[in-house]
Amino acid sequence: MKKRIIFLLSLFFIVFVIGCGNTRAERGEYGKAMDFEAQDINGNTVRLSDHAGKVILLNFFATWCPPCRKEMPDFNEIAREYKQKVEIIGVNVGREGLPKVKSFAERNNLTFSIIADGSEIAGLYGPINAIPVTIIIDKEFNIAQKYIGMRPKEVFVSDIEALE
Repeated sequence: MKKRIIFLLSLFFIVFVIGCGNTRAERGEYGKAMDFEAQDINGNTVRLSDHAGKVILLNFFATWCPPCRKEMPDFNEIAREYKQKVEIIGVNVGREGLPKVKSFAERNNLTFSIIADGSEIAGLYGPINAIPVTIIIDKEFNIAQKYIGMRPKEVFVSDIEALE
């Protein structure tokens, strides 16, 4: 009985999260992406609007979050495979500090821009009440999709290809 309750609660959660991640986009309620400027972990200026004309994956994460960590290799592959068409920006919202976030990026060989303290950026796209959150921005700077929770690489690839 206990296993059945856990299964049903898990199923409800999955359906709820997937439903929440899609319905607003289908109704076109996300609107335009909010521009920002921030320093990445290497001291480079990252300005979202500099990537207009590309599909942008804006990923909010924390280094201590298991689903966030699990997505990172997929984002690396996407960054490599779609280098000319896609920009990925990781935004740490764990308030973990630059040294910890930089160490995490180095350990995971992350090849895309990482911003260490993204609390202001999260405010533009939030509230971010769960992580990971990935926002897909199209070439015209419209928010095309918002995913709450981890997704497999194929979901992001499908979105990218649909927006090309």
